[in-house]
Formats: sequence, C-alpha cells, structure tokens
Amino acid sequence: MTTMALLVPGTLSPTRTVPAHIPRPEYVGKKAPTPYTGPEVQTAETVEKMRIASRIAARAMDAAAAVIAPGVTTDELDRIAHEYMCDHGAYPSDLGYRGFPKSICTSVNEVICHGIPDSTVLQDGDIVNLDVTAFIHGVHGDLNATFLVGDVDEESKLLVERTREATRRGIAAVKPGRQVNVIGRVIESYAKRFGYGVVRDFTGHGINTSFHSGLIIPHYDSPYATTVMRPGMTFTIEPMLTLGDYHHDVWDDGWTVVTKDRKRTAQFEHTLVVTETGSEILTLP
Repeated sequence: MTTMALLVPGTLSPTRTVPAHIPRPEYVGKKAPTPYTGPEVQTAETVEKMRIASRIAARAMDAAAAVIAPGVTTDELDRIAHEYMCDHGAYPSDLGYRGFPKSICTSVNEVICHGIPDSTVLQDGDIVNLDVTAFIHGVHGDLNATFLVGDVDEESKLLVERTREATRRGIAAVKPGRQVNVIGRVIESYAKRFGYGVVRDFTGHGINTSFHSGLIIPHYDSPYATTVMRPGMTFTIEPMLTLGDYHHDVWDDGWTVVTKDRKRTAQFEHTLVVTETGSEILTLP
C-alpha cells in the first residue's frame, strides 16, 4: 500500500440549517434519544415509509459521491448530501444525534466510522466512506459505501471490493427463522480468507421510527446474537473490515473512530426488511 500521511482533524464549518417545515427526529436538541420500546417487526405501512426515507438517503449519497475527487473537502460532501435531503423534505438523521455536528459521516482511510466532515481535503489515493441517513414520515433509512479517490493502490481497492462482497454475502444470509448471528458468521468467514480484521465494537442495528432500536447485528460470529429473524424486521448490515487488527481508538472529538494500528478500513451498509423468503434492500436509489 502506498504510504500516506495519517489523517488529522480539520476545521469545522458552521452548523448547517434545516428548513423549519421539515419535521425533526425527537432526539434533536437532546443529549440522547428516547430509548425505543416498540416492536422490531414493522407494519407494511412503516416499511413503505422506510422505503421512501431509504431511497432519499441513497440518492443523497450518490449526489455527494458524484463529486468525490482529489481536492474536494469532506465538508463539501456533507453540504451536497445535506441539501439533497432537505430539498426532498427529509431531515439528515446524523445532524444533532447525540450532539453530532454534521449531516453525514465521512470516514477517510484509517477512520473506521463516524468521521466528521470538515476542511479535510481528499488526496489522490485516499478511500472515503460516506454514511447517510434520512428521516422523513417519522422513520429513518440508513446506508453507507466506500469510494476510491483518484488512483488508489491495489491493496486498498481489493479491501473495498471485498468489503462490498462481504456485505452482499451477509445480506444473502438473511432468512426468516435463522438467528442473526448467521450474518456475522458468513461475513467473518469470508473476511478471514484474506486476513482482514472484522470490527466488533460497531455493529448493524435495528432501525425504524428509531435511528437505533436496540437490536444488534454483529458482523462476526457471536454466540450471543440469538435473535431470530422474522418477516417485517428492519435492520442494517454494515461490516467494517480492516487491513490489520480490528481494535480501535477514538479521537478527542468523541466521534472519530480509527484503527489502532492506523491501517486502512472499508465499510458498506444497507437497510433491510426481512421478507417471507429472504430480505429486501430498502436503500437502493
């Protein structure tokens, strides 16, 4: 892999505004969201609303991804996704969630997740993950993907391609009647072929009217993830694979999670609903 300087915090731009007519999630302006106490199986009406939210999030991510290139700041990617969601009547779920200051997460190179968009300029050879969630009609839709910036080395390209494939395999493992640990078992088994680390402390999650419902979807083979999948359940699958160890550090900002060995990491994510025979990906543009 080409040796590149490690990421350092940039400068934050002012907090972006959301038009007053767009409904906010209940946690905006609070230290933490109200714990979710509802069901993990959603009604057909809720799932249909989630299709709308998920589609907006996917298109917002695509709009931001379209300008990814050397010289573009992560703050600019945030601006584009923010404006797309607002223009389509959706609130950017990340904005104000537990105090998060921006509308999407931008995680570059060794950043596993929760990178804060700022004045950081993307460099030729970087990889960057965009994590976008939209809130509309009282529900959330959440996805992310990792993108190449300019001419990227082969090792990083393979990491990105294989993380996408690990996500696909995890999604293919979703079947009603199975325990959710089958998802992580499939992902970890695939990742181990290439010697990749599988991040354990950040997982997929239940999602519906709540951004994070409390349902945990590990991306490794956990004996404790025994929840049985049922039609109508909605959750994310979002494996984070690393070129080295899976352990992490957190920056002083309290959000930016980086690999402890500072090796590169990639991630992909979709929001799903369990069907009678498998699953439907909601976050397709």
